[in-house]
Amino acid sequence: MNLLLAVVVSYLIGSIPFGYVIARSKGVDIRQHGSGNIGATNVWRTLGPLPGIVAFAGDAGKGFAAVWLGRYAGIEGAELLTGFAAMAGHSWPVYLKFKGGKIIATGAGVVLALSPPATLIALLVWLSVLGIFRYVSLSSICAAVSVPVSLYALGNGWKYASFGTLLALLAIYKHIPNIKRLIAGNELKVGTKKEYK
Repeated sequence: MNLLLAVVVSYLIGSIPFGYVIARSKGVDIRQHGSGNIGATNVWRTLGPLPGIVAFAGDAGKGFAAVWLGRYAGIEGAELLTGFAAMAGHSWPVYLKFKGGKIIATGAGVVLALSPPATLIALLVWLSVLGIFRYVSLSSICAAVSVPVSLYALGNGWKYASFGTLLALLAIYKHIPNIKRLIAGNELKVGTKKEYK
């Protein structure tokens, strides 16, 4: 497959807004509830665990599929480009006027396809931080930051480590509103039901 075509297709796959579609199927515009984000966390908070899990699985599947699409292209490093394209699509989806999610689920799918051990480490970091502080956003940021370290430590080479660094920086950038709320002390913890102001 042509590399440019693979990247474009990966972006379009990444743009599929599973959280938005799932919420719409229940008569809810997820952008008008909670944090206003279309990702799995806001879907979970707004509609419950099952829709949230389905949204996460769909978003992760986008990243996983994009990496394998890149590998099918048969060009060294193509899987990193298609994986990033899927994350970009999730973050800036063409179908929703480029207003999307925060790449965590899609990024998890990408990393799972690239390195299952690094994914396991990120999951353990996520669970540990969540258990201590009870902030999904903080857990997600810490998990993302662990990715480049894990990829490098596991011997995946500088290309994968550089990609992981880009993923971590993008995750931090997409979580800037959450970081501001964390600093201000009004970020929602797990189990909190009230709406964001």
